[in-house]
Amino acid sequence: MELVEPFFAALGVVLGGALIGSLATLFNKGSPLATMLLLARNMKMWGILVAIGGTMPTLRIIESGLFDGQLGLLLRQMVVILGSFAGANVAYWLVVTIAGVK
Repeated sequence: MELVEPFFAALGVVLGGALIGSLATLFNKGSPLATMLLLARNMKMWGILVAIGGTMPTLRIIESGLFDGQLGLLLRQMVVILGSFAGANVAYWLVVTIAGVK
């Protein structure tokens, strides 16, 4: 549960943003696939930030885990961060595969 929700949240942000954002090129001149690839590359960090719920609460949890000895909270937050990284990277890989870039 701790790994699945951030994974799919980050995946949804990157995939959704890249796919919907590339629709703008239908109204302008340009390549939708190139725009989709550029958006996915730029949105990876946003997907991670959305999945972990922002940076300040995450930093507070990491601080309390390190300095207050609450290793359980620290491990849970690390799992959330790893899940969000994995989701964002899988979404980027899917966009690269769809765009046909090697």
